[in-house]
Amino acid sequence: MPIPSRISLLTLSLCLAACSTPAPPASDITPPQAWQGPAQPAQALPDTQWWQAFASPELDRLIERARLNSHDLAAATARVRQAQANAVIAGAPLLPELQLGLDGSRQRLLRGEGNDQLDASSSERTSTSFDMQLAASYEIDFWGGLRATRASALRSLDASRFDRQTVELTLLGAVAESYLQGLALDEQLRIARLNLENAQDVLGVVEARERAGSATRLELAQQRSLVAAQQRQLPLLAQRVQDNRVTLATLLGDPVQQLPATQQSINTLRWPGIGSGVPSELLGRRPDIAAAEARLAAASANVQVARAAMLPRLVLGANLGSGARTLANVLDSPYYTLTAGLTAPIFNNGRLRAERELASAEQQELLEDYRASIVNGFADVEKALNAISGVERQRQWQDEEVAQARIAFDLAEQRYRAGAETLLSVLETQRTLYLAEDEQAQLRLARLQGSVALYKALGGGWQAGAM
Repeated sequence: MPIPSRISLLTLSLCLAACSTPAPPASDITPPQAWQGPAQPAQALPDTQWWQAFASPELDRLIERARLNSHDLAAATARVRQAQANAVIAGAPLLPELQLGLDGSRQRLLRGEGNDQLDASSSERTSTSFDMQLAASYEIDFWGGLRATRASALRSLDASRFDRQTVELTLLGAVAESYLQGLALDEQLRIARLNLENAQDVLGVVEARERAGSATRLELAQQRSLVAAQQRQLPLLAQRVQDNRVTLATLLGDPVQQLPATQQSINTLRWPGIGSGVPSELLGRRPDIAAAEARLAAASANVQVARAAMLPRLVLGANLGSGARTLANVLDSPYYTLTAGLTAPIFNNGRLRAERELASAEQQELLEDYRASIVNGFADVEKALNAISGVERQRQWQDEEVAQARIAFDLAEQRYRAGAETLLSVLETQRTLYLAEDEQAQLRLARLQGSVALYKALGGGWQAGAM
């Protein structure tokens, strides 16, 4: 049998229609073999309840409240519902559209002989008619544009779902960080009060010695200045505590008056051990990277939609109807109509070509965004690992600094009471002790915040395909 020299338009169209939506371009970014920072591969990777690793019932309750009451999370959920509706709308043209119509009309000639446009006339001044129609229309998706439109909407739906997971992860991380910040401020306030008590005790000794003539007015003024400086720290820290409570309440979606007082100390929290895995696993564990990839896939489908718009469209139609002058006889005169319409763009002053170029440029933009999200994800993990390692190396020496500063202050105070030491030594050891204890509290906070940052950088236990 001879091979035909030509391929019919219909055959070519069906072949093109069988082609699936093209895959989005690859990122061309090769993940590193291992993290540069000091990772802990033996530890378990984060799970979806990562905040429970801190062993804080208060934090557990706050997280649950945020998940139920956050306005940002509720808005992200509404955006997912919008994307679901758009996906249904985009997929509707892939099947024929059916419409049922039932019409009734009555026409009466008021005067005169009537005209050709009227059903009523001088001989029959009243005309009544009923009509029923079942109409179907269907566009044959020769070039895959309709399927590409649905594919774009589905990928946009995926991106909305991943965005919601990103919003939730960001929200819960912010709640944890704000809660830890509040605990650290409470600890700093406690330290400031203890140091104020120490300064006031020393002031009492200086006043007694000044009355006895063994201390100068200069020493008395120096100690009173230190007490005043310690007093000033209390309202400053109290202000920061209240500001932090307002921030935390806002994250929970509540006024600050409804936020319960904190009962836990930062010293009772557990340091979680967090496994970081390998860099190649990160691409499937971060919802923001998955969202960027889904948007890129949607943009790739939009390129195909723009290309299909430049080609002819074939729309088929069928109409089944019947009519009569009385409602009881409306089905007595059935008829059908078949239609086919072919439309092709001829001249549009470059609009369709520009729309295709626009879709291609948007695809390139989202490809770069996707690449950037991958690189930024690697950077987030590296920064978190580096922060945890750096704080850990500082903390072991900071604990020793606090212990020695406390010994030095106790010795200086005892020697001053005995008259064997000057007030200058006492003042210096007081300042050193306060600064060391305050830094110790800040390092505890930094260590805990580093864990939160690492949980967020690793995706908070999220995994692609686990939704």
